[in-house]
Parts: sequence; structure tokens; C-alpha cells
Amino acid sequence: MRMLGALVCASALLLTVGTARADDPRLVPDVSSRAIEIQYSFTGEELLLFGAILYPGQRLPDDRTDIVVVLKGPVRPIVLREKQRVAGIWVNASSIRLRTSPGFYAIGSSRPIDKLVDERTAAIFELGLDNLSMSPAGFSEAKKLARFEAGLIDLYRRIGLFYENPRAVEISEGVLYRARIPVPARVPVGTYRAETYLISRGRVIAVASRDVQIRKAGFERFVALAAERHGFLYGLTAVMLSLVLGYGASALFRRR
Repeated sequence: MRMLGALVCASALLLTVGTARADDPRLVPDVSSRAIEIQYSFTGEELLLFGAILYPGQRLPDDRTDIVVVLKGPVRPIVLREKQRVAGIWVNASSIRLRTSPGFYAIGSSRPIDKLVDERTAAIFELGLDNLSMSPAGFSEAKKLARFEAGLIDLYRRIGLFYENPRAVEISEGVLYRARIPVPARVPVGTYRAETYLISRGRVIAVASRDVQIRKAGFERFVALAAERHGFLYGLTAVMLSLVLGYGASALFRRR
């Protein structure tokens, strides 16, 4: 199911837009901050996703509509390794490479996802942690892939990089919505996409998104840029600084 989501997600989004009827509502989304700067004192932030639902003729529908918001961080390849104890020593037993693992993923909704859409729709739009498509490199057994992905999701959930709240979205008067998404201190830098889905009768009837930049600032940004653009000089400076600090510490202890 996850592989299905990876293959047809883009076409499903185009299909949703292409088949939108004139009487379908539109979303007008926004975020409380388009750019989050990480400095030495950064301990995390709460991002507010909010917006409005524009109904044709300004008439609310008879059927209930629900909102799902997703904040997804930079996609990157990652190698997962599984350790086993052999003769009293922990060694790497097997590994798997995932090509499209998000560095951060948070989802909030007005109701639980399984109450809003069926499994196929949730997989196509990657709604929920269990529906993330991470595109394993090469052939992998289904059980092995599921075990590794479950381990990654559990780890990232515990450190705050994966977040899921089925009651995070508040809808006021059937028109205005808002949701608060926690952004942890160890969030990776990069371009994030804040997506909003409008759902009715088990169908995604509108999709809208905004980009959010998370970047380092101040001295942290200087160090990151130096390491990226001048790798050799950065490494040489780090070694020299370590030697100077080590020599200074040894000299200080000798005097005592």
C-alpha cells in the first residue's frame, strides 16, 4: 500500500484538482511563520496552521466537512541497520536503504483519519504515519520492510520528529480552521510543506499548501555554511582548535 502511495500520489493530486467541480469549496491556507530560524537558544516552536474554507455562494454544505493538515520536512535517503547479539557482541546483522524518508512529519486532523477516508485514499495522499511511503532501494521482503519502518517511526515519534494528533484541528462555524503543530529543537533544516486537505464523504475535495523554511541563524548558520562551502578549511580549523584546547587544558592541569 505504501508503494502505491509513492507511485500515484502526484497523479492523484492532479486528478483531484482536474476533476474539481464548480460547486466544490476552496481552501485559503496560511501559517503563522513562513521561516523558522534555529539559534543556540532554540528549544522548539509551535507552528500554527490556519485558514478558511470558501464555499460557493457562501452556503455551508449539508454534509460535514473535515480538515487534515500535514507538515512534512525535507525528504532524504537513510540507511537503517539492525543489530543482533553474536557471541556476546552487538553487530550489524542486516540493513535497508530508504530513498524518501522524511526528516520530519506531523499530521493533525479534526477526526481520526480512519473515520474520514478509506485505506486506499489515505495511502495515496500519505495521510498518517502508517501510510508514509519511504521507497526502499532494491527488493526487500514485506515483513523486513515493515519491521524496519516500524522501528524508524517509533524512534522518530519518541524524539518528536514524527507527530500525529487526531484532534489537533479546530473548525469554527464550519468555515475557519486552525491547528497547532509542535516543532522540536532537533528538527532538520530545509524546506517544509504545510498541506491542508478538505475531506467530505470520504473524498478529498480540495488541497492547498504553503512552504515553510527552517534554517540556522547567527553563529550556527555561519558554522553550517563554512562546513558546507569550505569543507577542507573547516576541518583543518576544527583539528587545530582541538589541538590548541587540548594543549591548554594539559598545561592548566600541570600547573595545578
